[in-house]
Amino acid sequence: MAHSYSSSAILTTTIKFCLLFSLLLGMVSAQLSPTFYATSCPNALSTIKSAVNSAVSSEKRMGASLLRLHFHDCFVNGCDASVLLDDNSTFTGEKTAGPNNNSLRGFDVVDTIKSQLENICPGVVSCADILAVAARDSVVALGGTNWTVQLGRRDSTTASLTAANSNIPAPTLNLSGLLSAFSNKGFTAKELVALSGSHTIGQARCTVFRTRIYNETNIDSSFATSLKSNCPSTGGDNNLAPLDLTSPTSFDNAYFKNLISNKGLLHSDQQLFNGGSTDSQVNAYSSNSASFLTDFANAMVKMGNLSPLTGTSGQIRKNCRKTN
Repeated sequence: MAHSYSSSAILTTTIKFCLLFSLLLGMVSAQLSPTFYATSCPNALSTIKSAVNSAVSSEKRMGASLLRLHFHDCFVNGCDASVLLDDNSTFTGEKTAGPNNNSLRGFDVVDTIKSQLENICPGVVSCADILAVAARDSVVALGGTNWTVQLGRRDSTTASLTAANSNIPAPTLNLSGLLSAFSNKGFTAKELVALSGSHTIGQARCTVFRTRIYNETNIDSSFATSLKSNCPSTGGDNNLAPLDLTSPTSFDNAYFKNLISNKGLLHSDQQLFNGGSTDSQVNAYSSNSASFLTDFANAMVKMGNLSPLTGTSGQIRKNCRKTN
């Protein structure tokens, strides 16, 4: 028996198919890919890597600073390089937000990388991707694990001071606050602990750990005393101390061992090992470096996937500090 279809039914089916196809296409275009620059800028990754290696070899702390830039970017409206934008007449950027002001570093290294990339393939590599790759290369440069960075992010044309002030976890948070801040971004408690392991490198200013060393009791007394000489009860706000006193320039699991000894520098660090739900995970990472490094790498890939701008939803900034 022959079937007869009305033209309206055929039209409806065609429209449905087109909608489905465009939806699938949208999903594909929103996916990042490790080979995104394979043909458009084949030397992109090696250019970033050599610049990071150079910066870290001249100042070990820069590795932690570049890793932190990526984190502070992704936690505010996704990984869109909004953290790099200078203030202008239309918006106040994120650089003067509480968690960033006087403490974010590495902008000059990003500028150097960007200008090198603009020389070899102008208008191709986004500032957001530079941050993601530089974070990975920094960890590797300091002896940490490698991971495959997903690429294809685009750069935002605006930034949010308000979101930076509210979304980036503060060093004063208790465990419940930390769990909530990371859960809001889709991370589990285990991933919170893994990502906190980034504090195995880098330094913090006296102003963010002063209250802990003078007022808290869950701190090793000799550790607290040693810190007071460089962080007086008043003054010296910008004096620095390593987040991991054992091996501050090696990306290892010493951070977790320090927590077990009550030698976490920040209040938020020690909260991860203070009789709460994350104690067992800290114990696990302190005794198994390989599992920490694996989980850290996986959590970093997940973080790099936080609401990226892709396709036509952003731009490739020529200068990471300002929109085109």
